[in-house]
Amino acid sequence: MKKYLVTGLLIWIPLVITLWVLKLVVDALDQTLLLLPPAFRTENWLGMHVPGMGVVMTLITLLATGVIATNFLGARLVHLWHEVLHRIPVVNSIYSSVKQISDTLFSSSGQAFRKALLVQWPREGMWTIAFLTGAPGGDVASHLQGEYVSVYVPTTPNPTGGYFVLVARREVIELDMTVDEALKYIISMGVVPPGSNGKGGVKHGANGKG
Repeated sequence: MKKYLVTGLLIWIPLVITLWVLKLVVDALDQTLLLLPPAFRTENWLGMHVPGMGVVMTLITLLATGVIATNFLGARLVHLWHEVLHRIPVVNSIYSSVKQISDTLFSSSGQAFRKALLVQWPREGMWTIAFLTGAPGGDVASHLQGEYVSVYVPTTPNPTGGYFVLVARREVIELDMTVDEALKYIISMGVVPPGSNGKGGVKHGANGKG
């Protein structure tokens, strides 16, 4: 009896949680429909609310924005928009910081969160998985002796919270696993090991050593 119960749980729990997360995402995106005039909402021309229309609207808006922004006139408008926002006090500091972070994370040339690392945390002798976010810059770099890297140490099981630390490159081990594999390992609290499909492992070192 216990065996069958556990087997049933292992089948249903991942499915239910996946559907629950998808529902949260769809419900949140459906709120974008409130930006439309009432006459254009599905309740008026279909007589009912159609779940997921907000997702479609969001995707269409993103694609249209990307198409417009990549031509000459659109690029000029985007540049003008950036200039306006940079001239508004308070808004300037918030917008500039968020834009720099988003450009780093989503740009194809960015290096943030491109590598999973093994670092000693929270003390020597204890190890955890972290992500490379870049290198120290500005006045911070001038106070550090030797080569350092900027690292994000996520918490588990919620990796959106964590710590930003600067670690000597010689003390960092670069892992031969994808960011997705590392995130699964962190979220599962070590239950789902990386490389279970025969891949993965450790590449000694971000410093070329181990």
